[in-house]
Amino acid sequence: MNGVTGRMGQRQHLVRSLLALREQGGLALADGTVIWPEPVLVGRSAPKLRALAERHGLEHWSRDLDAVLGDDTIGVYFDAQITAAREEAVKKAIAAGKHLYVEKPTASSLAGALELARLAREAGVKNGVVQDKLFLPGLRKLRRLVEGGFFGRVLSVRGEFGYWVFEGDWQEAQRPSWNYRAEDGGGIAADMFPHWEYVLHELFGPVESVQAHLATHLPRRWDESGTPYAATADDAAYGIFGLAGGIVAQINSSWAVRVHRDELVEFQVDGTEGSAVAGPRHCRVQHRAHTPKPVWNPDLPASEPFRAQWHEVPDNAVFDNAFKVQWELFLRHVVRDEPWRWDLAAGARGVRLAELARRSSAEGRRLAVPEPGR
Repeated sequence: MNGVTGRMGQRQHLVRSLLALREQGGLALADGTVIWPEPVLVGRSAPKLRALAERHGLEHWSRDLDAVLGDDTIGVYFDAQITAAREEAVKKAIAAGKHLYVEKPTASSLAGALELARLAREAGVKNGVVQDKLFLPGLRKLRRLVEGGFFGRVLSVRGEFGYWVFEGDWQEAQRPSWNYRAEDGGGIAADMFPHWEYVLHELFGPVESVQAHLATHLPRRWDESGTPYAATADDAAYGIFGLAGGIVAQINSSWAVRVHRDELVEFQVDGTEGSAVAGPRHCRVQHRAHTPKPVWNPDLPASEPFRAQWHEVPDNAVFDNAFKVQWELFLRHVVRDEPWRWDLAAGARGVRLAELARRSSAEGRRLAVPEPGR
């Protein structure tokens, strides 16, 4: 596990996923076999690695990636490093014959992402990309609605994501400084458009076109040591996506917005038969039969309780941590060759969308998204 001293890698992948699997006794299969993950922590800082291993009672950690990849007892390589460091490390893991599970974006460029997918395919190693949003409770309820035909014909999808990330001078920033430096692989489009690609692709259909506007609203920030630096990457991205079947999706992503939503990301889906608003945890619906008939009259105060006119979709299931759920599927894929579709080729689609969004913003026009494989 490379890069798990960082916030996401440590909390979601190590603690909430693999260590949680160990706490429940491993991942039990139908035939009685139990998959028992044995993490080997890899990173640049020996003190951080040692402290992390001691905190969780883990035996194995190393600063030497090459030595770890040369260990034949290790079967899977996981990467949660900064984007700029991922491509080289994943190539080494492929050359060492390891199965791969990596965070997104898989590479800094489409060419790099496609090369990783090709190398993994030619090497015959199983590979996967983290696509955690698909396994969030709210999005799983939304998928249930789509598959059940609740919406009728889907017309549009509107997404709002983001929160205010402090500049780092008078309050510490909640995100690492490299996120705001283009030279280090930062930028909200590179970070979030791969997420939006797989959410739209899986729930509503392939993305066929993109028109985006990227902005750097806060050009000056302060890093972890309190030193000011120029923010060269975009901290907001406004995108309009044309999907197969004529569906229009509009998603705003920003680290320079203050939240006036129930959850940090929300998607509203409108269809001929009904609408839904879904976030990470909740999903609310309004069916055609229950849709009120508001009338625009700015001379009078609004009297309708618009939020109260929506109904909560019940859980009807116990939802586990989204990252852990996908880890379980990947481990089953590696050990039992169970079905898996979130591979490096799927990850490359997300990198492609982010790259096209940057180009769209620079050129001020809508761009077609090539068909898969082109």
